[in-house]
Amino acid sequence: MAKKKISKKYKNSEETPHDNLDNEPYEFTPVDRKRALALIGSAVGAGLLSTVVARFIPSPSVPHGNVTIHKLPPITPTGVETDVLIRMQNELRKALAKPMEERRWLMVIDTRKCVGCHACTVACMAENKLPPGVVYRPVITEHKGSYPRQVVRFFPRPCMQCDNPSCVSVCPVRATWKRPDGVVIIDYDKCIGCRYCLTACPYGARTSDFGNYYTEHTPQIQPYEQLESFEYNKAWNRKNHDSPVGNARKCHFCLHRIEQGLLPQCVTTCIGRANYFGDANDAKSLVAEMARSSNQVRLLEEKGTKPAVIYLI
Repeated sequence: MAKKKISKKYKNSEETPHDNLDNEPYEFTPVDRKRALALIGSAVGAGLLSTVVARFIPSPSVPHGNVTIHKLPPITPTGVETDVLIRMQNELRKALAKPMEERRWLMVIDTRKCVGCHACTVACMAENKLPPGVVYRPVITEHKGSYPRQVVRFFPRPCMQCDNPSCVSVCPVRATWKRPDGVVIIDYDKCIGCRYCLTACPYGARTSDFGNYYTEHTPQIQPYEQLESFEYNKAWNRKNHDSPVGNARKCHFCLHRIEQGLLPQCVTTCIGRANYFGDANDAKSLVAEMARSSNQVRLLEEKGTKPAVIYLI
């Protein structure tokens, strides 16, 4: 069957049949196909290149007292970002050029975009090699109303990185504290596993590592469960029940990724782009812009913890 050629009235014109109410079918010419493939190839190539550059090319850094200031090049030139992840990554690298005490990490979660897929939970477990019973980012499901008028909302719940963390004051060995950039961390070498901080946290954001493995009751513990994790920029191996076994564990905004110029794993994995992350001290950043939304809430504000995670509802 012969193909129908494009109408003469579209020849020598930039107008296409789709610009009119004409029902004539449009036929791509070989030149059109080549251009389309070239555009697709360039877009894919740019995406792969940015990933390689961000992950593998070492970036220069300049020491600044006890804090290292990273000077990382933007993934794309300023002003040409096409995705919120690219924009946030560029803003993160900009923030890393400042001293630690001049930046404050903030996360905003848009519950209207969250579909409850738990991809962020699984990605966090894979990134941090989490064992059974240790979950940094569960997704809480809220049901409102009754059938057939029932509404379901999902609340991913990382550590709130509180400005006034109740977990810090109860630690008897000062194993947990707040960094100048706002992230609350745990020193696994100091933690004695008393679990006071687990009880003190009003969000239930801390869990304890009891040294279990998912494949421990099979003929062999699988090698992937014995890989080192790199939390807090240090290699941790649980093979001989060394730290962090016995310690309290929690979300730390993937500091080992942030300080290499990468967004937290949960942010990059979200299929709905429901997570925003960046420097709250940069008023022009996307996360600061989202934090000024009128429909924002913070969990358990009455506790006085001043959480650094904001929800949009």
